[in-house]
Amino acid sequence: VQLVESGGGLVQPGGSLRLSCAASGFTFSSYAMSWYRQAPGKERELVASISSAGGSTNYADSVKGRFTISRDNAKNTVYLQMNSLKPEDTAVYYCNARLLTGRYWGQGTQVTVSS
Repeated sequence: VQLVESGGGLVQPGGSLRLSCAASGFTFSSYAMSWYRQAPGKERELVASISSAGGSTNYADSVKGRFTISRDNAKNTVYLQMNSLKPEDTAVYYCNARLLTGRYWGQGTQVTVSS
């Protein structure tokens, strides 16, 4: 199982970023996927999740209305569109897959929101 995140970077408050997570080593279309984040000195928290077919999504209250999770099962990729970014969104963002064999994480991608 391999999860590779990309798309992080430095953005000004109010800006946008789109994160991608390319998955391999398992039947991607059979599993729900999630994005988590971890800010310095804080615990890792769930940001958003999406069902295997993409028909159901859930979001943390702190990102509702600003972030959108989506997936392309043909490309084995899950996305996180982040709009109206705030300094408090600064964190390392991780892609997560919970499979029958366990939970798997990507290496993370840094998102920094600062002027």
